[in-house]
Amino acid sequence: MIAFLEGTLDEAWPTHAVINCHGLGYEVLIPVTTYDRLPAPKEKVRLLTHLVVREDDHTLYGFFTPGERDLFRLLLHHVSGVGPKTALSILASTTPATVRDAVATGDTTSLAKLKGLGKKTAERIVLELRDKLPALDALAGGTPSKGSPSPLAGNAQDALLALLALGYKSAEAQKALAGLDSSLPSGDLVREALRKLG
Repeated sequence: MIAFLEGTLDEAWPTHAVINCHGLGYEVLIPVTTYDRLPAPKEKVRLLTHLVVREDDHTLYGFFTPGERDLFRLLLHHVSGVGPKTALSILASTTPATVRDAVATGDTTSLAKLKGLGKKTAERIVLELRDKLPALDALAGGTPSKGSPSPLAGNAQDALLALLALGYKSAEAQKALAGLDSSLPSGDLVREALRKLG
């Protein structure tokens, strides 16, 4: 997996950019929010990336913030019927905090107004991300949503995100992390939590 690209911005358009990394040009699909933050061509740039591998295609998606990339991943991996194009469209239209608030309050109406989303997709996003509220709180960088359990700090939060990515429900992941020493490295916390989960 390619976690990030760092190099010189060769070309940029609202939908994609080309980054020159030591003579190799990587085309990266980006949301408009990332395009707006790009430097001028020929200047240094660093984008966080997510690689989508298909049978006949390898596509890199680039993001300026971890919150944008994490929301993209949550949408891809946890919401049925949402592919990279729709996830990118959501990121181009709103912020991770807005999605978090809509999921927390069950506000399908505001999500359905986003470009590329209909009522059914908005309902699926709210339904399928509801148990991911702690992860949404973390990537939105805000205070916990109403109805969301109190957030874990530092390495424990990273461990929680890892457990959620492994498919555990938020409540069971938090229960497994409860009582563990949060000063431990996140990898150790994940291992200990997995032991508790059986």
